[in-house]
This record gives sequence, C-alpha cells and structure tokens, in this order.
Amino acid sequence: MKIGVLYNAQQVQENTVKELVSLIERGGGECVVFSAETEPYGVDKLIVLGGDGTVLRAARRAAVLHLPLVGVNFGRLGFLTEFERDELPEAAKFVLGGGGTTIERTMLEIDVGGKTTHCLNEFALLHEIVAGKDNRTVDISVEIDGSPAAQFHADGIIVCTPTGSTAYSLSAGGSILTPDCAAFMLTPVCALSMRSRPIAYSDRSELTFFLPKEEALLLYGDGMYLGSVSGNDVVTVRKSARSATFLTRDKNRYFRRLTEKIN
Repeated sequence: MKIGVLYNAQQVQENTVKELVSLIERGGGECVVFSAETEPYGVDKLIVLGGDGTVLRAARRAAVLHLPLVGVNFGRLGFLTEFERDELPEAAKFVLGGGGTTIERTMLEIDVGGKTTHCLNEFALLHEIVAGKDNRTVDISVEIDGSPAAQFHADGIIVCTPTGSTAYSLSAGGSILTPDCAAFMLTPVCALSMRSRPIAYSDRSELTFFLPKEEALLLYGDGMYLGSVSGNDVVTVRKSARSATFLTRDKNRYFRRLTEKIN
C-alpha cells in the first residue's frame, strides 16, 4: 500500500515527517512525501500533518482524486483531524491496517458568471472595510430554488456545509450539523435584525444571491480570497458533485470530540 504524507512545513518539523515515514515503512507500507504546495498524486491514502487549514486545502485536492485522508493535528483546535501530534504510531498503524470507517463530507460549488469553485467548509460574501469610508451594512436578497427566501441587512453572508457548521454559524446561534447530514446552513454576518438567524436548507436546493448594483462584496471560499462581486454578478451556491473522504476510527466519536475541542 502506498501512503502519502502531506505536511505543512510551517507547523511540522522534518524530523517528525521522517519519523512518520519510518513508522509506515516498518509497517510494510510505501511512503511518498508531499509538501502543502504539491498535489498528492499516485497514492492510496493520505495522512495530513497540520492544522485545520492544511486539512481543508488537502481535502479539496484529495476530493478531485477520490483519495481518502486522515488528519494529524499540529495546529490549534484540530476539528478536522483524527489524531493528535503525539499519536503518530497510532496514525501509521491505522492507515496501514485497513480498518476504520469512511465519512463522505459534502462540499459546496460556487458559481459566479460560469466560473466555479469548490469548498469543503464554507463560502462567504463579506463587506469590505475601507479606512476613511463609512462602514454600512448591505442588503442581500436570497432565492432558494428560484423563489424569494429572505433579505438580510448585514455585513455579509456565510453558507456552510455540515463540516463548517461548528464555526461562525454555531456562534451565531445556529445548529451543529453532523457530517452526514443532508443540509447546509445560511448565516448572516452581524445582521441588524435579531430575526436574521441562521437558516438550514436541503442540500438538494440551489441558492442565488442578489446585491445592490452600487455595492461590491468580497468572495471567500474556505477562508481563501476568491475575488469580488457586485450587483451585476449572479452568485449561485449548490451542492458540489465532489465530496471529501475522511477516515475515522469511530464516526460515533464525533460529538464527544467536538465537545472536547470546544471546551
């Protein structure tokens, strides 16, 4: 079995990577090492060493290759990781053993003028803050499956997958969606009205956003800047045909791990 090891060089020392490679090879596997900037081609499984940001970037690439991955936390919270940094022997044994369970995590597809981007965690339209310029909220209208659904007076909008529901949407009073939940969450950012609460909707639905023509918002996917959009642009969000495959020791540990991370 050929195992890929993708690591974030800013978080993980080379000696740690060599230790993991040695553990995999002693266990009978073949190992290929990738930096966070390279694509993980030609392997059967992927171990990702880093924080949640590294795992998100790796998962988007792995989804294109239908490659299952498991994360080892070298960041802060590690919501998306299965092992901690002191569990390298356990991680190596796990990927070589063939056990565990796979979880298919739903992704989003964002379409702006025919150009598409795929995200695992969230998509965000955010108001730009410029020094010396009034910081006013923006009116954002939302259609779900072609029917008017809501209008928000806010600093922006976040649409998250079940994977991303433990971040801003949770803090804004939304629900936590389990990774296998067939739904997404729409959350206004710093909305003026207390009635502007997070909205859960089916992953079979398509959302379209409309902005005032004089406004411009910044577009982000999984925290990465994707450009800006204005009232002349049509922004559509739907379920992606891609999914990210994660390996887990026990999918029933999800809420226990979540509670541990939050606390």
